[in-house]
Amino acid sequence: MRQLILFAFIVLSGTVQAQDLQKEINDQVWIPFIRSFGNHDADGFLAVHSRDVIRSSRDGKEIIGWETYLENQRAYSRQSKASGRSHSIELRFIERIAADGRAIETGIYKTSSVDKEGKARAGFGKFLVVLRKEAGIWKILVDTDASEGVGEKEFLAAKEM
Repeated sequence: MRQLILFAFIVLSGTVQAQDLQKEINDQVWIPFIRSFGNHDADGFLAVHSRDVIRSSRDGKEIIGWETYLENQRAYSRQSKASGRSHSIELRFIERIAADGRAIETGIYKTSSVDKEGKARAGFGKFLVVLRKEAGIWKILVDTDASEGVGEKEFLAAKEM
């Protein structure tokens, strides 16, 4: 009986710790990520990424680093602002694993945009990120996504943040 209670305590402790890490990651990475994406804030968006970031748009078959990613995001933000288009992103998760200052998270995102004429558009994609703690703060180290074969059904099936 004592062993069963100890086992239950260990399992519950691990669950609580995982939830604490996910909240920490949400607060330090995903909430600022979502906010900066919606505000056309390229510098804020890249602030949640490691300067060692490896970014890969698998649809585009490319791999880029910090400088190119920052340039691309700044250009996209300028273009979006100039066009009067608003956009937002929602994230849902398939798997979240975190321990010892490292994490791997996979999920589905939904982007929504509205142009200045009011025409709305939505897109979906699957992401995989690797995070690490740098100076006590979670940062995205590897950021990959792809849109092929992903839609609203997969988005709704994943777990909310």
